[in-house]
Amino acid sequence: MFDPATTALLRAVLDEVCENVSRSETGARTHVASKILEAATRGETSPDNLKQVGREALSAAPTM
Repeated sequence: MFDPATTALLRAVLDEVCENVSRSETGARTHVASKILEAATRGETSPDNLKQVGREALSAAPTM
């Protein structure tokens, strides 16, 4: 789907955006990851823009 460099970028963005989210919070992390992937699928590759998408998704993420 994505080349290795883009995949690494997406993983790094997810890790940075979710740095204060427990790994056990799978709902929130999944929500953020899906929004970042949606943006990347639309062609967004700017790290800053992807981080913004991720932060917005995190603020709207489901909580337990």
